[in-house]
Amino acid sequence: MIYFNNVSKIHNGDSVALDDVTLTVTAGEFVSIVGHSGAGKTTLVKMILADEAPSAGTVFFESLDVHKLKSSELTKLRRRIGVVFQDFKLLSNKTAYENIAFAMEAAGKTNEEIASDVPHVLELVDLSNKMHHFPSQMSGGEQQRLSIARAIINQPEVIIADEPTGNLDPVNTYEIIQILKKINDLGTTVILTTHNRGIIESIKGRVVTMEKGKIVRDDKDGKYII
Repeated sequence: MIYFNNVSKIHNGDSVALDDVTLTVTAGEFVSIVGHSGAGKTTLVKMILADEAPSAGTVFFESLDVHKLKSSELTKLRRRIGVVFQDFKLLSNKTAYENIAFAMEAAGKTNEEIASDVPHVLELVDLSNKMHHFPSQMSGGEQQRLSIARAIINQPEVIIADEPTGNLDPVNTYEIIQILKKINDLGTTVILTTHNRGIIESIKGRVVTMEKGKIVRDDKDGKYII
């Protein structure tokens, strides 16, 4: 589904973010990408969205060379991918319902579809009782669950979760990971970046370990070993 072919990224002439990375993610996988801060995890996932361009190599989404897409084609690709951020990136002046509805409107969904689907996805992340709350009225864990709901509302094929629990306590971290596992069980590919050893041990899935821009381990049933 997603293929990195000898991808390198060099910033400012000498700062190596990625160093000759080759990686395949197949449809339906749950892949955890681990490593210390600065290992290259975020740069790697930004390549999938064309938020970063490689200095060398190619990134494919199915048969599409991501970095050769025209603007309109890239927009279509990004609609196939949901993103969950560490800092939530919610719209502070909109309620939980409106944050999700806004994402649906941007994808061209009808008012009828919005009215039908938003309550359903809020129920999935256990936020039905927060539908009309603003982000400032919600806890960090609730805000991240809302961020996940927004990411999955348009039924993407892939979810990229970039350090989604970095600002959360252990209880909320556990809840977020369980939701991501549930989404994966429904058939969505999940790519998670983290430096949290406990998360990796609870998922018990494929672990790709990065260090200084390189992939140093790729284990089917991996652990966080650095």
